[in-house]
Amino acid sequence: MNDLAALQTALFQFRDERNWKQFHTLKNLIASVSIEAAELLELTQWKTDDEMQAAKNDPAYRQALQEECADVLMYLLLVADEAGFDLLEAAAAKLKKNEQKYPVGLAYGSAKKYTKLAED
Repeated sequence: MNDLAALQTALFQFRDERNWKQFHTLKNLIASVSIEAAELLELTQWKTDDEMQAAKNDPAYRQALQEECADVLMYLLLVADEAGFDLLEAAAAKLKKNEQKYPVGLAYGSAKKYTKLAED
């Protein structure tokens, strides 16, 4: 499934068939995003950058990485639905905002926060 709208439809159907929407308050969904993001972060625990690079070639690690990323994505879609906004539109708007905050001429090759870019 390569279509976000189709994924949303399938996700909402999955939720509704189980009568889980009753548990999906905005607070609970936001907490769930954080919990799943922590599980994603756990995949990096105690690993060096080199070990992380090598882990990408381990099928079991890749499977765990895919599943945790998918969990985060699905909860984000549920948050957006519950809050009443389109996640793709929000992401596009945020990207535009970031383009303004991080102009190429100042941000190129820099990891500085936008408030610190002009300090060189």
